[in-house]
Amino acid sequence: MSDAQEFVKRTTPQSSIGKTPFRLTYGVDVMIPVEVGEPSSQLLFGGVEEAVEKDLIDETREMDHLSEIALKQRVTVRYNAKVLKRNFEENDLVLRRNDVGLPTPGEGKLAANWEGPYKIKEVLGNGAYKLERLDGREVSRTWNTANLKKFYS
Repeated sequence: MSDAQEFVKRTTPQSSIGKTPFRLTYGVDVMIPVEVGEPSSQLLFGGVEEAVEKDLIDETREMDHLSEIALKQRVTVRYNAKVLKRNFEENDLVLRRNDVGLPTPGEGKLAANWEGPYKIKEVLGNGAYKLERLDGREVSRTWNTANLKKFYS
């Protein structure tokens, strides 16, 4: 990354808190060398404001930290509202997603999206399951709840 790109990264407001990393670190907005050499509104009127902001930098950082935590909580609540809760028990019949793992040779985009049924052999916890085929052969890997759905016969 070049120096110019790094400068832009440090001086661009972040979307989560609306402040630049430079401002959070030093308590003031960054000024380019042209603004320092020539009088600008930031230099003429910002002196008093900067002194007050430097005194309040710890409070500003704390408020920004709290707003970031609140944003993360809102994102988590929205994500969890859309997650489908699925719990399976041993001996339940399920279908597994067909597009996970190696593709079946000779089948294209018109292949079935789900395959099975399979039987839940073991519940491993945290949404992980061991499957077996109906003839008793065990499926080689574990499967997550997101890749399974209940089979109704």
